[in-house]
Amino acid sequence: MKRVGDVLSAIFDEGLMKKVKGYSSLFSCWKDLTEKNGIAAAADHSWIKSMERGLVWIEVDHPGWKQILQTKESKLLFDFRYRFPEMDISGISIVLCHPGARSESAEDEPAAESAVPEQALPPEQPETALAAGGFTAIKDGTLKDALMRLEQSIAAKVK
Repeated sequence: MKRVGDVLSAIFDEGLMKKVKGYSSLFSCWKDLTEKNGIAAAADHSWIKSMERGLVWIEVDHPGWKQILQTKESKLLFDFRYRFPEMDISGISIVLCHPGARSESAEDEPAAESAVPEQALPPEQPETALAAGGFTAIKDGTLKDALMRLEQSIAAKVK
């Protein structure tokens, strides 16, 4: 009985198999590249989505992580080009994913949130502070008054 690898090698030529291994390496190197560039925590909140026309598409789960990756974009691009010269990588595109859009393979990986220090996470804005009309958190009186007038104006138009 032949192994699957032997059958695939017989079907596909060696050049194609080399290319497939290269793409596999590209997708699996993300954690190493983020660690090398001092942003290891970003690997838990971002992933390589695809490689198209010389662009490596990276998705993130929060705008804060997008900004962090953008600060290291040139170094990441240099590392991609150094590791994969045969792929002719010309750029990186960092995009915010839609909720629930992360691939199943990425969701199957155990979440390492406990390993990420809390101060490394981008700050989240409390959604309930203004939703309940709670303007108490706003210190600037002028801003608070403007927001209260806006709320009243919107409420009047809705009725």
